[in-house]
Amino acid sequence: MSHLKIIPNIVVMSTLLFFTTACTGNQNESSSTGESTELVSEVMTKEKQDSLTPEEVLEDFKEGNERYMNNNLTPWNYVEQAKKTASGQYPEAVVLSCLDSRVPVEHIFDKGIGDIFVGRVAGNFVNVDMLGSLEFATQVAGSKLVVIMGHESCGAVKSAIDDVQLGNITAMLEKIKPAVAMTGNYEGEQTTQNSEYVTRVVENNVRYTIGEIREKSPIIRQLEEEGDILIMGAFYDLDTGKVTFLDS
Repeated sequence: MSHLKIIPNIVVMSTLLFFTTACTGNQNESSSTGESTELVSEVMTKEKQDSLTPEEVLEDFKEGNERYMNNNLTPWNYVEQAKKTASGQYPEAVVLSCLDSRVPVEHIFDKGIGDIFVGRVAGNFVNVDMLGSLEFATQVAGSKLVVIMGHESCGAVKSAIDDVQLGNITAMLEKIKPAVAMTGNYEGEQTTQNSEYVTRVVENNVRYTIGEIREKSPIIRQLEEEGDILIMGAFYDLDTGKVTFLDS
């Protein structure tokens, strides 16, 4: 009888051992598959930058944003990219964006280290400092595309609409208020409670900023006139991640 009791126990233990081994094997296989993703360490070089046209860079931006929206970003090897770019940088573009933490510029366009310059200020406007930075990015460093990007529900734009009075913010908002005036013919409720109206002001702020760049930077204006760069306005949708490029 004792032998009969032992046999079922052996069968049970063997069965448990089989399934445990099989599950572990599957887990190891999955882990191995996950680890097999090849990281991309390629960086922008002077030769590659020189070979690009402004139109090609713009198309590259659109494709990168498509990958971002589909959660299919390039698996960058940041450690290797950092090493490769330590001796120099040759970005293909410069993006002037808002300070907003919900606008991760490099991710939005699926860019790695050394691919783009990013300038940030609340309300994405230009002053002498930012104009100088844009001139460095284009004339000196060779970037082919200048993108001025506003975004949905911009707090700086809303503050300009509401005429907020608070410390240095008050003076800063004067840079954005021309866009509010540009939107004076909007048919509808002109308050920050109307998201469509806020979006129109954001878009006009982008257009106003581009006008300021062309007027106040002869260097950038000449580069654009000679076809060496493109200047594009853009609007970023916080909900979808989509970037819509605007007309001038």
